[in-house]
Amino acid sequence: MRFCLNALLAAVLLGISTISWAAGRADWVLVDTQALTLTVFSAENHVLARFHNIAIGSGGVADTHRQGDETTPRGIFHVTWVDRHSRFNTFYGLDYPSARIARHAYDAGTLSQAQFDAIMQALRHHRTPPQDTPLGGQIGIHGLGGGNPDVQQAVNWTNGCVALTNRDIRRLAQWMQVGTRVIIR
Repeated sequence: MRFCLNALLAAVLLGISTISWAAGRADWVLVDTQALTLTVFSAENHVLARFHNIAIGSGGVADTHRQGDETTPRGIFHVTWVDRHSRFNTFYGLDYPSARIARHAYDAGTLSQAQFDAIMQALRHHRTPPQDTPLGGQIGIHGLGGGNPDVQQAVNWTNGCVALTNRDIRRLAQWMQVGTRVIIR
């Protein structure tokens, strides 16, 4: 109980979400876009699983994904929705854009005040932010669906998401739920 209160106080003071939204679970995911790995960690930072040869956006990585640029955004996100019947097998939707990314885009003049406010309102309520701003959306972790596994082995092919094989996305499911923290670096 004391840890939870201290963590909550730190989150409020820092203005960030450091607590997993998933009640009773603190497993988290690290996507390494250079090594092309996805690693699942326990709350104690023990490696629970590592998936190799993931695919990222065909545009590479960026600090801020923009609609249509096919980059995978770097940052700290959370799973806000799950589609187990996606054309990509399973899709774990992330709360992109994050508050940091939205603030940067607003300061740069990329977002209007109304767009920025709508994003921040959604994030405060642990909901998926608007996906139709200049920052784009529909960023997540998914499988191949009916796609060619050979493509997964050869190139980064997504529109900005992180892709695993169908076998790996099914295995990942045991650690993923709404609220799971995902760090993309």
